[in-house]
Amino acid sequence: MLALTIETRTWMHQLPAWAKLAGLAAMTILFLPITDPILVAAFLGGVSLLYASLGRAAMQIALRQFRPILLIAGVIFLWHLLLGDAQAGLLISLRILALVALANAVTITTRLDDMIAVVTGLLAPLRRFGVSPEIFGLAVALAIRCIPVLLMKGDTLRMSWRARSPRRPGVQTLFPLVLVALDDADHMSEALRARGVLSPKQEL
Repeated sequence: MLALTIETRTWMHQLPAWAKLAGLAAMTILFLPITDPILVAAFLGGVSLLYASLGRAAMQIALRQFRPILLIAGVIFLWHLLLGDAQAGLLISLRILALVALANAVTITTRLDDMIAVVTGLLAPLRRFGVSPEIFGLAVALAIRCIPVLLMKGDTLRMSWRARSPRRPGVQTLFPLVLVALDDADHMSEALRARGVLSPKQEL
């Protein structure tokens, strides 16, 4: 669900990429051990205030692109509800929403090449072991760039469902979307190998 960088400048744009990624990692580590749904909901409320501080453009992106995540979180909650553990389902769903929202706040305020530079810089010691850090940087770039495409294809699947059924689309579109994502990943790997970016044994 990670979006591309918004053009409107905000206070988070002024922070260095390494500081935002380090803050994201630290917040994730501190957040995951929390098991009280009230505290998790409070954390999600804090993330919402963070978006509000970034302005209308960030809020619009969050509301528009959170629909697939809300669907996934809803499915997880319903599954746990059927298993008789509604509290665990609520906790997991709120965690997903909070962490994805926080990660999205970082990506919409950070240039893609700055994030790649941080990743490749951190993994530079791997060169001693014959591992190219640029491959990991490329993987991050492709993941972020492909997400808007997957969102568009998800919308296409939902429109196709509406054209064939009077019912609203729900979890029925998730499995086809997963297959589309796997097929796109396979084609992308083949294209990168054909251009010499990946060796025959490497995978993204």
